[in-house]
Amino acid sequence: MGYKVVVVGATGNVGREMLNILAERQFPVDELAALASRRSLGTEVSFGDKTLNTQDIEQFDWAGWDMALFAIGSDATKIHAPKAAKAGCVVIDNSSLYRYDADVPLIVPEVNPEAIHDYSKKNIIANPNCSTAQMVVALKPLHDRATIKRVVVSTYQSVSGAGKEGMDELWDQTKAIYNPTSEVPPSKFTKQIAFNVIPHIDVFLDDGSTKEEWKMVAETKKILDKKIKVTATCVRVPVFVGHSEAINIETEDFLDEHEARDILREAPGIMVIDKREDGGYVTPVECAGDYATFISRIRQDSTIDNGLNLWCVSDNLRKGAALNAVQIAELLGREVLKKG
Repeated sequence: MGYKVVVVGATGNVGREMLNILAERQFPVDELAALASRRSLGTEVSFGDKTLNTQDIEQFDWAGWDMALFAIGSDATKIHAPKAAKAGCVVIDNSSLYRYDADVPLIVPEVNPEAIHDYSKKNIIANPNCSTAQMVVALKPLHDRATIKRVVVSTYQSVSGAGKEGMDELWDQTKAIYNPTSEVPPSKFTKQIAFNVIPHIDVFLDDGSTKEEWKMVAETKKILDKKIKVTATCVRVPVFVGHSEAINIETEDFLDEHEARDILREAPGIMVIDKREDGGYVTPVECAGDYATFISRIRQDSTIDNGLNLWCVSDNLRKGAALNAVQIAELLGREVLKKG
């Protein structure tokens, strides 16, 4: 006996990836509905060896469905998620709408699986920001061993984090640079993204940080430990898929780099590739399409008593979004619904 599952936003990058991962991981699905907006109505999407026609989210009857994986923007989620939840369908939401709601658990299954039992307050579970998800997977086992006090992170975030429009803009601008007869001015991004980096993701806040940077701070505290101090600089880079992060960690207890490497090697969801030689580390090109969060460049920070540096890379469409949502669905089924 399996689950009746809905994928909302099934024609988008993350929605399609959710369908792929549900099939790849052989999630116990009895029935699956793929929902989209009216403009995408009837568009075909793949689920394993099956082809599904998308249904209109406006007309969908949520009664009798077990769980819904939402991959649409906050505005649409605000309309449809409460309807699903009220009908008894547990919502796993990829937008930022519910992440900071005290009555909605924000979950990375490798980090805080126990939070799954708090879902019943609103029948909604939040998926974290893509850059936060991979970072807390790396931080959790180190925090358990040595108690992290402070984190300084600089991100190198791919254009797929901005959706299909971001990927198209990088592609079109790159071609235009080699073809002087055409020009593609910035549209999705604030400056040229091709052959450039942009230290600006989401809107600016009063203190000079961006909302993306604020998200990493707030979400790390909610998922991992409210006492951890976090400062972030988030940068968009001309990479199609895969977010990278340079992470500096200060701990209460001394943690030797060799022990840290051993701890990370044993931690769930992590793959350590860390050789001090040419190519002995992972880049976004190698992580695209993979489930793991990759860790490289683990080394002591000699400028403080208890410090470590590391390089963290992950496929943002997978661990940063679709995979984490499916892992939450697996956790929900295993710990709460117990049907599959």
